[in-house]
Amino acid sequence: MIQVNNFTKTYNDFVAVQNLSFRVAAGEILGLVGPNGAGKTTTLRVLSGIIPPGSGELTVAGHDIIGDPIAAKQALGYIPDDPRLFDTLTVWEHLEFIAAAYGVADYQPTANALLHFFNLEGKRHHVVQGLSRGMRQKLAIACAYLHQPKVILFDEPLTGLDPAGIRAIKESMRERACQGAAIIISSHLLSMVETLCTHLLLLDHGEAQCFGRMEDVLRTFDEAKHDTTLEDVFFSITREDASDTG
Repeated sequence: MIQVNNFTKTYNDFVAVQNLSFRVAAGEILGLVGPNGAGKTTTLRVLSGIIPPGSGELTVAGHDIIGDPIAAKQALGYIPDDPRLFDTLTVWEHLEFIAAAYGVADYQPTANALLHFFNLEGKRHHVVQGLSRGMRQKLAIACAYLHQPKVILFDEPLTGLDPAGIRAIKESMRERACQGAAIIISSHLLSMVETLCTHLLLLDHGEAQCFGRMEDVLRTFDEAKHDTTLEDVFFSITREDASDTG
């Protein structure tokens, strides 16, 4: 569903991502982790078509993001870390707008189900400007789900959510994966990534430090303790990198 080969992105003389390759198959949830400035958000923005890649081949649901950008975006749902909503539109008007933009016919039953799932039914006619940060986040995710995307990208999806909201979002991610979606989650919440994701990609200074199935990565770094966590792996890799660069 997601295929990235030899992807590089530079800004003037700064290399944000260098020679990155990975894939995410249908039903897989990839955890994208790394320190601030590692290249995570750049990777997601390029995959979503917001910014162009410098070089490399990137495909979404079989569509090249440069050669066939419209088809790639139609198969994609992207939730950035700070979703840009329309302050003067209501919750329901957002769903109407998304349905029109993606050509979703008979969207009302799906939209109503999403409002119910994310506990937004009571806010249906409220303008977004008056919503809390967590409610705005849930609305952004509901909008991203409405057209049933085959690929879903999350950048820090749990920001501003209460425990009930966090539980609902995590449950929805698992459901979407079970239905065949390929999902990438970028987050600093390592415990959440470890328990939710099937695969892991750790970036540092724009380069992949490890990539593979979650249990295989943890096993590789296990030093006969049999209880290695993703946090152990993260700090082992990033500290080694810091010491290497002085």
